[in-house]
Amino acid sequence: MEAIREAYPLSLHGVGLSIGSPKPLDRDHLQRLKGLIRRYQPAQFSEHLAWSSHDEGFLADLLPLPYDDETLAIVCRHIDETQEALGTRMLLENPSTYVQFSDSAIAETEFLAEVGRRSGCGLLLDVNNVYVSATNHGFDPFAYLAAFPLRHVGEIHLAGSADATDDEGAPLLIDAHNSPVRAAVWALYQETIGRLGPTPTLIEWDNDVPAWPVLLAEARRADAAMDRAAAWGALRHAV
Repeated sequence: MEAIREAYPLSLHGVGLSIGSPKPLDRDHLQRLKGLIRRYQPAQFSEHLAWSSHDEGFLADLLPLPYDDETLAIVCRHIDETQEALGTRMLLENPSTYVQFSDSAIAETEFLAEVGRRSGCGLLLDVNNVYVSATNHGFDPFAYLAAFPLRHVGEIHLAGSADATDDEGAPLLIDAHNSPVRAAVWALYQETIGRLGPTPTLIEWDNDVPAWPVLLAEARRADAAMDRAAAWGALRHAV
């Protein structure tokens, strides 16, 4: 890792802070993260808008939050504590969700924009999560992106997803990270970087990992999309 860091900027992506939990953050976990960041000096550090702990237990999943004023205060307080403890600005990732809280009073894009405004954190836009949630809950992913606070975005994630059905037989997508990025997600990605410009992008593929040429082809496809976005941007400025 240290040798890689000498040649390339690193992006560390956490799954265990439980930013949305009403309980205090795990100070031991924060100290371990601080040591990791001090050692490897990553260009970026990110975590999820989710909760994953209850009482003394840790749940091996990233669970959704109700979007209301109480949750907003908790999330902002925990981000403030995290950024102060780590000495770095963090990015917060939009979730993939399979259920929603009926009492949510704030749209997810508005919630994320307000978190960024209050805490000063950046955002990690997971485009596959947008597509998964849009499919599961029946909203327009392009409309979601149009409302997303792109000015806060410092990194983008792409991934594959798995088809399933819910208890009523309706289509359900799972953010499985086990397959190529879908055509619909590539279209959303092109739309995003067309507005945002070339942005650090990670393709998450950590289950059923294929041969290296398959992974490299996915990465090159993202590079090509960013090249098109840069060319379109240059053409707009020229006109």
